[in-house]
Amino acid sequence: MSKELEDLFLEVLKQNKQKLFRICSVYSKNSEDTKDLLQEVFINIWKSLPTFRSKSSIETWIYRITLNTCLRFRSNAIKKRGRFISTDNFNDLGEQTQVEHSKQKEKLIQLRHCIGQLNKADRAVITLYLEKLPYKEISSITGLTENNIAVKIKRIKKKLLICINKTS
Repeated sequence: MSKELEDLFLEVLKQNKQKLFRICSVYSKNSEDTKDLLQEVFINIWKSLPTFRSKSSIETWIYRITLNTCLRFRSNAIKKRGRFISTDNFNDLGEQTQVEHSKQKEKLIQLRHCIGQLNKADRAVITLYLEKLPYKEISSITGLTENNIAVKIKRIKKKLLICINKTS
């Protein structure tokens, strides 16, 4: 691979590693699986980089690779192990007290559990939405229209709220 592609690869990973990690964490059972999945994503990006044709932004393209890799991983994990609930990899919550931290952690666990119960398409849409991607980019990644994305997000939020209220 050329030095140009290698530099592009390193720059893309540097700029997007945390987002890719968070997406992977939604689809994995624990921190070790998340790390393995992230490595698989990196490998797939590396292998596919020579085929990138700039029809979309590089970020949109790597999110598509990430989601496809995660969905394959998730499908294989279900076949092997059954259901999952990911509760690892919480971001630093700053100066919060231990009680606030525990409450925040519990809410995140509930949210991840509820996201894990969604179908593949809804899980992909809400994961990208939580990464603060614009509807246009989510549309490009998933192949759905922007209007469909907006409707799906509204419906997914309702499903998640109902799920969270049931588990509270």
